[in-house]
Amino acid sequence: MHTSNPIHHIIVPGYGNSGAAHWQSHWQQRLPNSRRTRPTSWDFPEHDDWVAALDREITAAAGPVILIAHSLGTITVAEWAAEHASDRVIGALLVAIPDVQRPDLPDAIQGFSNPQLAPLPFPAIAVLSRNDPYSALQRGRLFAERLGARVELLGDYGHINHESGLGEWEAGLKWLDELITTAGHTHSRSMQH
Repeated sequence: MHTSNPIHHIIVPGYGNSGAAHWQSHWQQRLPNSRRTRPTSWDFPEHDDWVAALDREITAAAGPVILIAHSLGTITVAEWAAEHASDRVIGALLVAIPDVQRPDLPDAIQGFSNPQLAPLPFPAIAVLSRNDPYSALQRGRLFAERLGARVELLGDYGHINHESGLGEWEAGLKWLDELITTAGHTHSRSMQH
């Protein structure tokens, strides 16, 4: 990618934040120019608080942004994109998109139960697990397709979180690299117009 500014990686965790053993936390330590969103309501997510927290980090980044979202963080990315116009974000990795329209949704995340699932204005890869307890595979696919994201299946890895035993999750980093390459081409084309 030929831009004067380096890529900024913004980690967008899900419900309850991502702990030290989560791949998002490993990546945050490994990736240059990385930071994570800091909403005030980790355990009782408030829609506007989470979207505003993401917007703060994107606005603060001094260059192109790649979003690395997990679980409820993926829905936050969709909501942010529907409400904000910014050419700063050049791509998003959406991991374990939850079905926030399930009838048995926990009260704590009811504010996200009517997501705006419009095509994202940047390239996105959605990584889904076949046995995610928070989303049937066909629902994850449906959400990903509505967002215009390319779907990649990881296999049987539950909610693709710290309990999935992924460690540093090297395979996920390959998808991230692919996304950055794709976004770089898309970004440079849009810069020429």
